[in-house]
Amino acid sequence: MSEKNSIIYIKEKLDAEVLKRNCEGEICEERLDPIMVAHKYKDPTISLICALFAYGNVKQIVKFLNSLDFTLLQKSDEEIKEALKGHYYRFQKSEDVSALFIALKRLNEKSTLRDVFKSGYDKNRDTVEGINALIKTLQDIYPHSSMGYNFLISQITLKTKGSGALKRWMMYLRWMVREDNIDMGLWSGVDKSDLIIPLDTHTFNVSKKLGLLSRKSYDLQAAIELTEMLKEFDKSDPLKYDFALYRIGQEKILLY
Repeated sequence: MSEKNSIIYIKEKLDAEVLKRNCEGEICEERLDPIMVAHKYKDPTISLICALFAYGNVKQIVKFLNSLDFTLLQKSDEEIKEALKGHYYRFQKSEDVSALFIALKRLNEKSTLRDVFKSGYDKNRDTVEGINALIKTLQDIYPHSSMGYNFLISQITLKTKGSGALKRWMMYLRWMVREDNIDMGLWSGVDKSDLIIPLDTHTFNVSKKLGLLSRKSYDLQAAIELTEMLKEFDKSDPLKYDFALYRIGQEKILLY
């Protein structure tokens, strides 16, 4: 099969997977995903908490998220710390979980996640600049530093090569900006063509196997290059392929 025919074949297969996966039954107790918790609330702040804790075993992620009382986002700092003192998840101690809740509560008292994101994004229609604006605001509004917390909210990213892929932030943006049976579309004013794919190991490995990605380093540059390749399939909405690619990798599906 020629390279051109191979790409056409892969696009057809991926388009079919997108149609198959774009249904509410794709996210359920038998097919766990952190977005199922976010779907219960359809709230940008709760969704960000779900996205930032979305690493590790998916059963443990969902169990942890379901243990959280999100009404704490309207409570005092002391109430938040007291209620969450028994909550921890992998690298995050209870102090880190509390810090995230307090920082988000304070941000919402002054602005919104969307407006802070857009303050960075609107300059150059750059999603990384938007994410940097959110990370800086969270750092400034409630200063807290630990290995677990710094991993949770990530660090400001000024380069693409060799830096983290910002997978959990990119997934959050997909949830907020796109709207279908999976993604919630809670934000306006951000173009879905500017989104960058949330690159995880499943997506990375599947994309290399399919010839969609040649970069060997698992970094932000790889996410950008894969997104550019997917724009050849759909220029206006490259991330419509993300969930399908993820499930193909997770379920070890052979496309050919």
